[in-house]
Amino acid sequence: MSKVAIVTGASRGIGAAIAKRLGADGISVVVNYASRPADAEQVVRDITAAGGRAYAVLADISDSVAVEALFDQVELAYGGIDILINNAGIIQPDMVNLADTDDALYQRIFAINTKGTFNTLRLAARRLRDGGRIVNLSSCVVALALPGYSVYAASKAAVESLTGIFAKELRGRNISVNAIAPGPTATELFVSGKTAQMIDELAKQPPMERLGTPQDIANVVAFLVSEEGGWINGQTLRVNGGIV
Repeated sequence: MSKVAIVTGASRGIGAAIAKRLGADGISVVVNYASRPADAEQVVRDITAAGGRAYAVLADISDSVAVEALFDQVELAYGGIDILINNAGIIQPDMVNLADTDDALYQRIFAINTKGTFNTLRLAARRLRDGGRIVNLSSCVVALALPGYSVYAASKAAVESLTGIFAKELRGRNISVNAIAPGPTATELFVSGKTAQMIDELAKQPPMERLGTPQDIANVVAFLVSEEGGWINGQTLRVNGGIV
């Protein structure tokens, strides 16, 4: 029987790459999205065209009621849930010093990046099948401690803390819980608003001297959810080409 994965924020970028990779590995994929339904449906078509199983579900993960409805719908369609990928998140529109961060920006970033992950983990504690896998998305900004990204970094640091503690709380169920902290990755969201010079400078920062790709991240997620990755638990893996 095929395993079942929920990938949040999977309509584009890293989430779409993860969904497609898991689909190619024979996992039934639920492509969660909060906007851009056409993009989500295209991801589903790409997966099914390659012989996989997938369908798209609208849910705002910052809304606990919507998240519960998402889990309900997945269980109704596939009979259970084995894998949860907490990819949905937002970044700051630009560098903003902590002193200049308003309440609205703080609340929006934490609502999606932190509360959204909390909402799905809380349900996964009761509804993920034994032997399952959870991968949360953090960011290398936490380790880099970049000025201007204090609130974003704080929201992702919270995700890393949730990861380590939740792994221990699921003791005895053979469920691994890990986080991935990507470096600069060439997605539409990342390059938006940046000049070619800025992108080139960022690409040269890792020793590999290039930006990451969504597929780089998807490959690591695929390993963590596989049988081979089962002994890795409670960890945050920095997938960033050596930038930190």
